[in-house]
Amino acid sequence: MQTAPQIVAYQPSYRSALLDLSIRAWEPVFPQLKDDVPGFVYESFYPRGWRERQFEDLATTLDEEPSHVDVALIQTSPVGWVCTRLHPEDRMGEVYVLAVDPGFQQRGVGHALLEHSIDRIRRAGMNMVMVETGDDRGHAPARSAYESVGFERWPVARYFKNLDT
Repeated sequence: MQTAPQIVAYQPSYRSALLDLSIRAWEPVFPQLKDDVPGFVYESFYPRGWRERQFEDLATTLDEEPSHVDVALIQTSPVGWVCTRLHPEDRMGEVYVLAVDPGFQQRGVGHALLEHSIDRIRRAGMNMVMVETGDDRGHAPARSAYESVGFERWPVARYFKNLDT
């Protein structure tokens, strides 16, 4: 029998575990992303490698937005987290980061975190929720997860031009 995660407010004592599980969660995503986007784009975003960039970006989120972060625990161990941002000017909330430990994916943790984030946004009086993810093969599971809880895709095109050639 699977235990539902307990969702709690972020505490700095979770920082290391959350960063570690996040890097492991994205480990299968980035090789596919690298193959699916133009090389100059990938190299511009990740000149020192994706792990270092992701680690820095996620650490900044945890350090600068702790009140926006909620953590999924199984027993007392962090197994996932979500960062929720509010954009009152648009009456919109944003699921800014969602990461689930690979050992706990496909077990309801991501769904619980998404629902928690959506509830937080609803309680703040917003009238819509946005989440962004990649359109590459590596992000297909994320797109499926978002669509499974009712997110509708908005067609957006983002173009890049290499200025070094």
